[in-house]
Amino acid sequence: MSDPKEEQPKGWEEGAPERLYVIASGGNQPGQKTPLDMVTLIVTRNGPSSSMQPELAAIVRICDYPLSVAEISAYLHLPVSVITVLLADLLESGHVEARAPIPATSLPDVELLEAVMHGLQNL
Repeated sequence: MSDPKEEQPKGWEEGAPERLYVIASGGNQPGQKTPLDMVTLIVTRNGPSSSMQPELAAIVRICDYPLSVAEISAYLHLPVSVITVLLADLLESGHVEARAPIPATSLPDVELLEAVMHGLQNL
């Protein structure tokens, strides 16, 4: 006689591949390249609609200010690969906007900032 616990079907585990596949609606179309990487900044353009799946609505709600793809992944506890699929859908529908991160070369020189700070402290 087998143990009844072994015969019970497993529930949806938080990180189960089946759950992630359903969340991502099966993934992007074959050959479709998403122009997102982990440091791409995402910001909301339109509020969530009532017919949106919960994960999409959560992304729209948390992106009131720019967040990177990696930050969204961490906040929602979903893999970056799933987040990029969801973001591709949101970009296509116009709910979010993707912005390139500020390149480090366009930021002011650290030595210049330190010199200004020391000059202001000496005033």
